[in-house]
Amino acid sequence: MNATIFPALEIPETLAAGPGPGNTDARVLAAFARAGVSDHMQADVLRGLIECKLMLRQLWGTANAHTFGVAGTGWSGLDCMLSAILPGDTVVAFANGTFSGIDGLTIRMKAAMREDLAADPMDPKPAGVTIITVPHGQSVTGDLVARTLAEKRPKWAFMAHWETGSGRVNDLAGFSDACLAHGAMGLVDAVSSLGVADFAIDDYPGVVGWASCPQKGVLCLPLTYAPVSFTDRYIAEVRKTGCASYVHHPVLEARHWGVIDGQDVTTPTYHRTHSAYAIAAFHEALRITLQHGRAAKARDYAFHEAALRAAVMAMGCTVTSDMTSLVVLNLPATLAGREKELVQKARAKGFGIWPTLSEPVQVRIGILNQLSEPAITNIVRRFAAMLSELGADINMTKVLAGLSRHYATAVAAE
Repeated sequence: MNATIFPALEIPETLAAGPGPGNTDARVLAAFARAGVSDHMQADVLRGLIECKLMLRQLWGTANAHTFGVAGTGWSGLDCMLSAILPGDTVVAFANGTFSGIDGLTIRMKAAMREDLAADPMDPKPAGVTIITVPHGQSVTGDLVARTLAEKRPKWAFMAHWETGSGRVNDLAGFSDACLAHGAMGLVDAVSSLGVADFAIDDYPGVVGWASCPQKGVLCLPLTYAPVSFTDRYIAEVRKTGCASYVHHPVLEARHWGVIDGQDVTTPTYHRTHSAYAIAAFHEALRITLQHGRAAKARDYAFHEAALRAAVMAMGCTVTSDMTSLVVLNLPATLAGREKELVQKARAKGFGIWPTLSEPVQVRIGILNQLSEPAITNIVRRFAAMLSELGADINMTKVLAGLSRHYATAVAAE
């Protein structure tokens, strides 16, 4: 049988204007491409590991020694953090969108006993896990968390900081306070907020574990390192009870990043084969983020999101989100029900917007790494063109005038 040799794969440049991944900075791609072919324990690779770990502490705003990157996507970081949950553990998880819902399923799988898995392998329902579902388009409040933890008194509590599925920001301070008040160890999905929002995790002592991803705020290719950070209390719990993972074991992972027994060491211990290319890219992405400044970057996201929000509202859309890197909207009434059609047409033209992945179907437009007036104007023009193609009557003079006023205000303030 003759082998089938396909033509070389060519993937065109597109505008990633969804919830993530975002368009990777050219400096990061250059760092990835210029890295030499190197052994994963070569001295410069190990130095890169150490420096990435130290830069991550600055980005997270923490003194946690167990702060490092888990090889893979955000799911890898979340799996590492959630690996501390063992069969039979009591957990309360708050879900208000697609991804916190998947986190909740992961938690149920981690906490499931054998009989739970036998009863429903793909969707186990262990007695010790409570999933609190908040309606789509609403945020998890501190009051809700406090009431639930007071009643359930779980060992673990979980919440997403920013839920990309619905574009909602959840009450991080309220969650942390409730965990402290009711003795729960808090775990937070910060996949969408790290590198976008201005927060320091040491300000939230009720949270013992944090997990993020490389393809959103940090913007370093989908397959590099998912940032995680664990407090001494979390690590002590893992050391006491263990976890059913070797690959994503929080303590073993930390050893490869030069953290042994809670202390930084100069010679990391082998745990996995790291890629020199990925280390070089991740290192540069962190440098770019820190050079921008966490507070300045957060302000920039808020400013440019406000411009996009006003523009799509001027087109007749209704915005239901409150994140600053993503606008989640309902189409004008005349186009209701055509959300997926619009998204497919946009993608066919290299404009990568997304629908929501759960009901009700809405449209998501993201601005990851699009923090400039020309970039936002391009997104606005392309979205307006898609609406017009479906038959919407868009007053582009009004839309663009609003954008111009928004950016003129910033120039005047300077």
